[in-house]
Amino acid sequence: CDLNPEGIAEVEAAGAELSGTVKGFTANVADEASVVELVTSASAALGGLNVLVNNAGIFRDGMLVRKDRNTGEIKSMSLKKWQSVIDVDLTGPFLGSRELAANILKSGEKSSVVVNISSVARHGNRGQTNYSAAKAGLIADTKLWAIELGRYGIRTGAVAPGFVDTPILQGMKPEVLEGMLKAVPLRRAADPQEIYLAVKFIIECGYFTGRCIDVDGGLTV
Repeated sequence: CDLNPEGIAEVEAAGAELSGTVKGFTANVADEASVVELVTSASAALGGLNVLVNNAGIFRDGMLVRKDRNTGEIKSMSLKKWQSVIDVDLTGPFLGSRELAANILKSGEKSSVVVNISSVARHGNRGQTNYSAAKAGLIADTKLWAIELGRYGIRTGAVAPGFVDTPILQGMKPEVLEGMLKAVPLRRAADPQEIYLAVKFIIECGYFTGRCIDVDGGLTV
């Protein structure tokens, strides 16, 4: 699902010749009614649901407070910046996981999985008060939901990527990106396929629940 219909159509086209069925849905994960409709529609279209990957995310970086060196002006992170990230990166997974779990309880599905995409920034990263809080909260929820939902055959897991070779990184100045990657022991960003492998493991390993897999090249923040 996505907010971008063109992006959805592109993914559907890319998966047209693969085995199985690829169906896209327009949804805003930060909106409760939109998520309820998404899960209802997806379940009807696919004949039920048994896996949810919460990977929608945004960032709106900024220091909690800072003093301008030249003017002495005190600037701070706005409530809007805080709330927008929390809405998408933490409330979104809450809504999606709640609706999936309710759908599973109604259908009687015996084996289901929720995968939350966290981040190495969950440990606390300078300039990311909102993002770090959201990603840390996802780890706490992953552990909690494993306890609450295990009785229903619903497992949970999280993946915490470091730097990943996506359009965000590709749009950075080469010298800035090079400086960032010096902090990674493997001296490179992850390929998206490498993150997928961790998600695939969580989905396929029936005795994995309530834990987080770090896929960060050994990065420490």
